[in-house]
Parts: sequence; C-alpha cells; structure tokens
Amino acid sequence: MIFLELVLQNFGPYSGKQVINLNPKIDEEISHPIILLGGMNGGGKTTLMDAIRLALYGPRAQCSTRGNLSYSDFLNQCVNNKIDPVADTRIELLFEHIENDKPIKYRVVRSWTKNPKDGKDTLGILGDSDTWPDALVNIWDEYIENLLPLGISNLFLFDGEQVKELAEQETPPPVVVDAIRGLLGLELADRLAVDLDILVNRKLKEVGNSKDLANLEEIETRLTQQQEDYQTTEEKVEILKNQVEELEQKQQEAFDKFISEGGKIAAERNQLELQQNTKTAEIEQVRQSMCELAADVLPLALIPNLLNQAQTQGEKEFRHQQVQISKDLLIERDQRLLAWLHQVEISPIQVEKIQSFLIQDVDSLYTKTLQTEAPWLLADDETLSQLDNLIYHLQNSKLSAKEKLAILKNKEEEIHTLERQVQTAAAPEDYTKLHQALEAAQNQVVEAKANYETIRRRLAELETIIAKSKRELSDYTVENIKHKNSEHIITSAAKVQNTLKIFREKLTLRKLNKLEEEVKNCFLYLLHKSDLVHRITIDTKTFSLLLYDLNGKPVPKHRLSAGEKQLLAIAFLWGLAKVSGHRLPVAIDTPLGRLDSSHRSNLVERYFPSASHQVILLSTDTEIGKKEVETLRENEAIAREYLLKYDSSTRQTTVIENQYFW
Repeated sequence: MIFLELVLQNFGPYSGKQVINLNPKIDEEISHPIILLGGMNGGGKTTLMDAIRLALYGPRAQCSTRGNLSYSDFLNQCVNNKIDPVADTRIELLFEHIENDKPIKYRVVRSWTKNPKDGKDTLGILGDSDTWPDALVNIWDEYIENLLPLGISNLFLFDGEQVKELAEQETPPPVVVDAIRGLLGLELADRLAVDLDILVNRKLKEVGNSKDLANLEEIETRLTQQQEDYQTTEEKVEILKNQVEELEQKQQEAFDKFISEGGKIAAERNQLELQQNTKTAEIEQVRQSMCELAADVLPLALIPNLLNQAQTQGEKEFRHQQVQISKDLLIERDQRLLAWLHQVEISPIQVEKIQSFLIQDVDSLYTKTLQTEAPWLLADDETLSQLDNLIYHLQNSKLSAKEKLAILKNKEEEIHTLERQVQTAAAPEDYTKLHQALEAAQNQVVEAKANYETIRRRLAELETIIAKSKRELSDYTVENIKHKNSEHIITSAAKVQNTLKIFREKLTLRKLNKLEEEVKNCFLYLLHKSDLVHRITIDTKTFSLLLYDLNGKPVPKHRLSAGEKQLLAIAFLWGLAKVSGHRLPVAIDTPLGRLDSSHRSNLVERYFPSASHQVILLSTDTEIGKKEVETLRENEAIAREYLLKYDSSTRQTTVIENQYFW
C-alpha cells in the first residue's frame, strides 16, 4: 500500500484547496522512501495525520483532537474558521495497493459542511476511472479493515508523544496494547467470546418461563455487580502493586546507603571479630603443623644433591654386585659343562674350542658392566630401601609444606580483609540513623505488601464468587431449561470458550516469540551498542518488555538513558509493524522528541530510510534540523519536501512544495 496524494480543502488551518503529492517515486525507475513535511508547532502537522486517519476510518478514526466529542461535533471542529459556513470542507486520500496481483488505485473522498446533516460526512470512493459502484461505499469499513486494520493502524501512524509515553511507562499504554492485541488476533477471539456469552443469555431468556426468567435475571444482575467489583478491585491491586514497587525502590536505596556508609559492617562487627579470632587460631594451627614438618625429614630438603648422589651410587654398586654374582654363577656352570664334556666321547680339541668360546662369551657379556671405580658407599639392601623411603617421604613433606604455606597466605589475607571491614564500620550514632532509616523503609514495604496481599486475596475471592455465580447460572440452565436447541447451544458455547482460551494462549506465545526477536534486532540496529542487551522478552499478559544482558541477568528499564528508552519504544513499534505482515506506509509526527545527537543520528541514518517503503515525516526545525536533513539528502532517502507555512495573523497554513526550513 502506498499513499499517493492528500488533498485538503478548508480543513483545519488549511484554507482553500491544497494538494500534497505523497508518491515516493521520482520517476518510473527511481524511488526514495521519505516524504518530509516541516512545520512549526501549531502549524498543522498533526492535522495532516488526522486527515489521513479521518479519510480511512471516518467515525472510527482515532484523531488527536477529537477526545470525547461526537462525530458531528468533531467534523464541525475541523472546518476552517475563515470560510463561508455553507462552503464544503473536503479531504481526499489517493492510495495504491495490490489486488489480484495488479496495482489498483482508490481515491477516498469525505466532504461535509458546517453542522453536517445527520451529523455525518459524505463518503465517496473513486477508482482508476474516477467512478466506482456505490457497493464499495457501503462496505468500506470492512474493506479498509483488510488493507489497514484500525487495531494496528497506530503501529504505522504514530507521533512522538506516543513514543514518549511508551518509553516512560513500564507497561505499554492502552493504544499500543490494543494494537498488539489486534496484531496477535486476540481482539477477534475476545469479541467472539463476548458474543457467545450474549448468545447464551439470549437463549436462556427465550426458552425460560416467567419464573425462570426472573431467576436468570437475578443471577445476571448479581454476576454483573460482582464483575464490576472485580474490575474495581483489580484496579486497586494494580495501584497497590505500583506503590509496593516504589517503596521497594526506596528501601533498596536506604539499604544501599546503609551498606555504603558502613552500617551493615557495624551491625556485624562482633561477628567479624569472631571470624578474625577464628582465622587467627587456624593460622596458629597451620604454623604448628609446619613446625612438626620441620622437626621431621624436611631439613634434608637443603641437601637434595647429596641425597640424589647417594641414591645413584647405591643403585650403581647394587647392580655391580648383582652382575658379579651372576658372572660367578655362569663360570661355575661352565666348569660343570666342561667336566661333563671330558666324560663323554668328545675330542680334546673340540672341548678346548668350547672352553675358549665360553670364556670369551663371559668376558664379552660383562665387559660393559665393569666398575671403573672402587665402591665407597658399601650399602646393603636394607639401607638402600631406607634411603628410598626417606626421599619419598621428603617429597611428600615438601608438598605438604607448600600447601600449608598457601593456606597460611590465604588465611592472612582473609584476616587483613576482615580488619579493613571492621575499620570501615560506621560510628555508633551514624549507624543508629542509618538503621532507623532502613527499618522505616522496611516497615513501609511490609505495610504496603500487607495491603496489597489483602486486596489481592479479595480479588481471588471475587474470582471464586464469580465462578460460582457462573456455575450457578450454568447449573440452573441445565436443571430448569428443557429446550433442546438452547441446551445444545449453551453446551457448545462452553466448549468453544475453552477452545478459544487455548487458541488465544497458543497464538499469543507463537507470535510473541517472533515479535521478541524482531524488537531485539531493531533495538540493537538502532542503538548500535551490541553489549547492552542480549535478549528481550514480552510478558504475555501486560505486554511489557523485559531486557536481559549477555549473562542472562535482567537489565532494569530505569538503567537506560532517556534516549535509549525512546529507541527501545521505536524498536517496539518497528518490530510490531514488521511482524504484522502488512506492507504499509509509515507516518510519524514529531519523530525525534528528546533524543540526543547520537541517537538522532541513529534514527536518521538507520530507521527512517528502512522503516517502510514509504515514510512520511512531520517534523519541526529542531527535530530534523539542518544536519539531519542534509544527511538524508546525501543518502538519497528523500523523495519530496514540503514546508507548512503558518501565518499567525490569519491562523492559516499554506503548503509550499519543494521547500524545507533549509
């Protein structure tokens, strides 16, 4: 959908006929998204937004200046005060959208005079040929709901005040909540649930006799009163909940001051001193253990080289002894072998050769193991075993000593920390004041929570009472109304209500998951600070935003700057518009609000050119100033520029084409 042209004739401060070309296409091939209209406060910017809404929705339009006025009074208010009372006031909106895969243009025309007949305007719809059957006029409300539903129109046609309100409040304002519900399809489900209740009550009255009808009316009256009490109590619960949150915040501030100025440490002074004495006793115990180590084998750690040398020499002499024993055993075996050979029939020459081989073999086997130096340690097996055990025990003692030294160091650091904490404790008189302030804040929170809990319990009681009344109504119907058709309708309606409840819950979860991801991506894109928020969730009941950092910890909204809050609000609206699935124009009145220069730059460079295929900006000279408009021009984002020139003497506004403040 694209807005192509807006025509104002004697509407608000716009005297005569004034035409505004809104087509983002410069020619057949080139298109820029932004239509920029500049005007000072009170110069008619909001009137243009109202004109678009009025053209599309007529009596249902949510215009800024209507308030509680009737539609007839509102139309009178919109008539230019300088024209002849019988002259026509007229607005026209030409737009294009795709229908059956073809672009179709419609021109919506609404006209009226001062004190319009029957309190209505005259609606006309013109097609491409400037004519259209009257049938479309009769079904226009249903037709426009398919193109741009009223429930989500505030996601595409919004102003800076809406962004400001959304940024400051913890839960979205009713306008945004209604848009979210329309986006999620909850309005239809709720309307159907109400219609089912009306149908059931109507059937009860149709089939009941006079006594039945009286009883039913009594139950309905009682149920209505109970529901009104429930709504009132629910409002009280919300007020008390906000009060508890405010008092908890004050309590936290008192607690933070109590902590920062040493109040908590003073309250825990005895405990800190007890901990200090305990740590001192533990250090003494560790030192005693170290003394026991020093009285054992640990001093031998001073001569590790001598111990290793003695161990190596002992092993070397022990191996030499084993080699000598084995050599003697081999020589004895060889002697027995030679004696046996002399006894058998073997020639002396062969025996001599065998004897020579055996001698050479023994010599070759033990040549490498000959000891080059004389043994000097002369230790036996038991002594060497004791030496090994001593070295092993020494290693364990060294490790134990290191561990105890580490423990000793940690304990000493803990004692120093405790000493510093005790030194920072507040003076007794200061501690008394801090403690009294904290105690007073805690008492206020306790009292507020008690009141909140009382009203919340009353709300729960009312829920039970209302449920009982509904069951009584249902039971009365089952027991006393014998009409089969009505009984079937009542039973079916209950099943449909349950199905609607499940459908609403599943639909909400599915669409909110997608919405959370879109809002997060839009916020990070606008903020250009990826480490502030890692995840965004949306409460399924209140639709409030919950922010979480990279560690999964909540990021309170009050920690955001005013500019970051406004960027979050815009990201919320942008994400909602994306998730809606409607390719629609975006119109923004007073778009930059109280943003600082860096956040303004992010919106100008990142949001406005990307918000939609058509973005209508209604700005003052302080919002989109010289720097911002030059940036948009350099980026080739602006298709058309207009200046709303307001004459304070005549209180009339003239639209000047191809001109802005600079």
